[in-house]
Amino acid sequence: MKAIMYNRTGGSSVLELREREIPEPGEGEVRVRVVVSGVNPTDWKARAGGTYGKLDGWHVPNQDGAGVVDAVGPGVDGLEPGDRVWLWDVAYGGAEGTAQEFVVVPREKAVPLPDGESFDAGASVGIPALTAHRALTASEHGPAQLAPGALEGRTVLVTGGAGAVGHAAIQLAKWAGATVIATVSGEAKADLARKAGAAVVVNYREQDVAEEVHRVAGDGADVIVDVNAAANLESDLKALRNGGTISIYASSSNDEVLSIPVRPSMGKNVRFQFILTYTVTDEQKRAAVAAVSAALADGALRVGAEHGLPLTRYELEKTAAAHDAVEEGTVGKVLIDVVRQA
Repeated sequence: MKAIMYNRTGGSSVLELREREIPEPGEGEVRVRVVVSGVNPTDWKARAGGTYGKLDGWHVPNQDGAGVVDAVGPGVDGLEPGDRVWLWDVAYGGAEGTAQEFVVVPREKAVPLPDGESFDAGASVGIPALTAHRALTASEHGPAQLAPGALEGRTVLVTGGAGAVGHAAIQLAKWAGATVIATVSGEAKADLARKAGAAVVVNYREQDVAEEVHRVAGDGADVIVDVNAAANLESDLKALRNGGTISIYASSSNDEVLSIPVRPSMGKNVRFQFILTYTVTDEQKRAAVAAVSAALADGALRVGAEHGLPLTRYELEKTAAAHDAVEEGTVGKVLIDVVRQA
């Protein structure tokens, strides 16, 4: 089978197209014929050296994907060959990612893809949607798992509403009944945030974000899902209601320092929740996977430009270019067609 592999960290040039044997699933494992592989910032950062030290052998990149179960190992229940699935955290803690024609994963990392839902959507929900779910459920007031009505009566502010996590956060929050406000940097991204489902879109370069939030929700936002807390914190604290939560899932660099103003934070009893989806608790991960599956089944996590998440596609052989596109900040979702779809 064909696989994209690397045995040293560095720029995208370290990625090589190689032939390797098709693996066999073991106890509790399934083998999936990958149709679409999704690329996230974490994928190029790991390849560049942000995750690993010196590599021990060859690695296949990319955490997310979707495809068809090809074989099941002993002890596997609930899946059989021919079932369509979406995949999450595939490369975490190991050397096998989704940028290859077949991948073997533990049963729990292969989740049934609802009938009628696309492989594109399945390859887009892993890291972004699971991160968004944790961000939206970090409040001490709950809920622990999203469902229709779970955020009824609450206001959610999503900064960077045109990004992949921001897009998923808008869709999940709307599905759960929240009023969603999104910030963007321009009209093109504003259009994407509206298509994703944001009720109000604020251009942070031209408008006062906190003022707009309080105009919509008098007391302020209950939860803020923040892509750049170092730049947004002053505005976030003004926009947040008393007892609200700021969920922080990204930073511009590993050594970025976030200076938190103590008195304003104390005065509002603010909760700061830092998020890395890989290291949430097992209970939190199960809740996120279950909620994302339910949202997919309800048609609430759609992708494509018409749903606010443009797709940029590459063939497997062009995985290096796909990594570069994500690193360069391509708007929307970057996907790799491992198998050419009709």
